[in-house]
Amino acid sequence: MRFEELSRYLLRLESTSKRLEMFDILSDAFSKADKKDIAKTVYLMQEELMPPFFNVQLGIADRMVEKAIADAYGVDLETVKSSNKKLGDLGEVAEKYGKGAEKSRLTVSEVYDRIFKLSQMSGEGSVETKINSLSDLLKECSQLEAKYIIRFVMGKLRLGVGEATIMEALSKAKTNDRRFKAELERAFNLCSDLGYVAEVFYDKGEGGIKKFQIEVMRPIRPALAERLGSAEEIIDKLGRCAIDQKFDGFRSQVHKNGDEVKVFSRNLEDITHFMPEIVSAVRKLKHEKLIFDSEALTYDEDTNTLYPFQITIQRKRKHGIAEISESYPLRLFVFDLMLIDDESLMNKPYKERRARIDEIFKDGETISKSKIIITDDPKELTKFFEETIGSGLEGVVAKKLDGIYSAGARNFNWIKIKRSYKSQLNDTIDIVILGYFKGRGMRADFGIGAVLGGVYNKAKDTFETITKVGSGFSEEQFKILRKMLDQIKVPHKPARVDSIMIPDVWVDPKYVITVKADEITRSPTHTCDMKNGVGYALRFPRAVMFIRGDKSAADANTSKEIVEMFNNQKKVELR
Repeated sequence: MRFEELSRYLLRLESTSKRLEMFDILSDAFSKADKKDIAKTVYLMQEELMPPFFNVQLGIADRMVEKAIADAYGVDLETVKSSNKKLGDLGEVAEKYGKGAEKSRLTVSEVYDRIFKLSQMSGEGSVETKINSLSDLLKECSQLEAKYIIRFVMGKLRLGVGEATIMEALSKAKTNDRRFKAELERAFNLCSDLGYVAEVFYDKGEGGIKKFQIEVMRPIRPALAERLGSAEEIIDKLGRCAIDQKFDGFRSQVHKNGDEVKVFSRNLEDITHFMPEIVSAVRKLKHEKLIFDSEALTYDEDTNTLYPFQITIQRKRKHGIAEISESYPLRLFVFDLMLIDDESLMNKPYKERRARIDEIFKDGETISKSKIIITDDPKELTKFFEETIGSGLEGVVAKKLDGIYSAGARNFNWIKIKRSYKSQLNDTIDIVILGYFKGRGMRADFGIGAVLGGVYNKAKDTFETITKVGSGFSEEQFKILRKMLDQIKVPHKPARVDSIMIPDVWVDPKYVITVKADEITRSPTHTCDMKNGVGYALRFPRAVMFIRGDKSAADANTSKEIVEMFNNQKKVELR
């Protein structure tokens, strides 16, 4: 596919605020792509060069792009800077001054490959080399192509295309039916790389996707737990089950391939660099290949006590790792196992996976196993829960003994209960910021007084509003929030947002915050699971955790979970 043709699709996507139109545009675009271009086309639609776990960064600042535009089109640099201040979009600046090819012959692969090369340039002189290379590319582009190349380079395409919509569009493009999306999603959950899934789909067809299996160094989307509020409810639901400790640290998916070791976060970022002691310990394990799920926490070597997350988070840094490792060493607690050598355990029952954990891992200073009990007695569960809380941990996770490892899914194979779950009213909720309201009164100086928060509807691949939050933020956080949100503001409601309420500024659904509320209520104002004009809302919400760097928008609580929490809340009130 020519990049000019893809640019026209991007223009159409930018112009719509309707998800069904977005789906039609995407499926049409994918139907024109071949197996050589499809992975790169998907990456561009996702607004990334590669999935996050590849650690590919462009490292291009505004001033570099301004210089590239000026050099490409023979425009004075100050003129370009002035236009950027006026338009607030370097893509539009490139389009305005573009004097490139009237009929560009560049393909999607050629443009992608040349942008990718920019990400590989480093060291002395790399800034100038990047500017020159970007300038040369712009000279070969049409004005429309230049607009979207620059927006992509700046991370400001802002198409609002979700993974679910992309998979549905891929299914329609190749099978003329949306229903194969379920198989594509299964494959995506096993590798977390939608471009790679699309490439396999276009190369090997439906059969290739149905045979798709996990691979070392391609992170699996983590299994997630449902929620219940009491030991009795858990035993009623699962019967005899395993009760596992729940830790408050870094969710760490560890991959071993010989001497190569990588650790991926809950959000599937490569966090290997700040876990040197973990890497060293994993290398010593006897198996050639391993993939296992775990939690990493810092601890006090003198007292052998685990530190809370607020201290563990200090390990997440780029520099000074050796020094902080001395003060705050990490201990890894293994709680699930997905691959041993070339044997996948994904579809094995939990009791078998746990038995293999007990065979492979011994409790040591750096790597330990989570402690479990197996019971069908609510009293025994409660006792273990209280002991776990008493030792400073977060709670417990009940696990179905014959349950599989459900990649990317939240279901009742795992059920969590934390110390805050005395009732669902006290539980925290992760919401995604959809927009903000300008500050008034004392907050006028901040430019922001509250945010519009939403939850994720997985079935519809949309974000539905649930609350307006203005409490719980410090003055400094309001200032930071305004700056961060202005970087991702958009001119109209994003296509994947379902909202009756209209904020002063819409933003891309990107940042997640954690809130607490007095209760969940029914509401005609918010669209969370809205039926017959009535949805769900949070009463008296306040922020309790600032931007969650470990969670993406799709990791926010779901509308389905809110309904379940509302129903459990009602049960608590009746007792």
